[in-house]
Amino acid sequence: MADGELVERIAATTGLAPAEAERIVEDVLAWYREPVEEYVRRRHRHHKVYGKRNAQIYRLIAAELSERLVAPPELTERQLRRVIYG
Repeated sequence: MADGELVERIAATTGLAPAEAERIVEDVLAWYREPVEEYVRRRHRHHKVYGKRNAQIYRLIAAELSERLVAPPELTERQLRRVIYG
């Protein structure tokens, strides 16, 4: 269950019903709970679809990770490659 105080604040500031606000809060929290490994693999697939090469993708993913709300430790290109390819 989402933080009640946060749900109340979202509902009050947006005009959403408490149930809708709770669903949104839970969705956002789930987004940020995604394990780093899954995030890296998902973003790698995304960038590949748009024609980027691995060297560029590794830089992009490293930059994206550093901007996450709760940033994981910085990963090297080698560590990113290992997450993606095992």
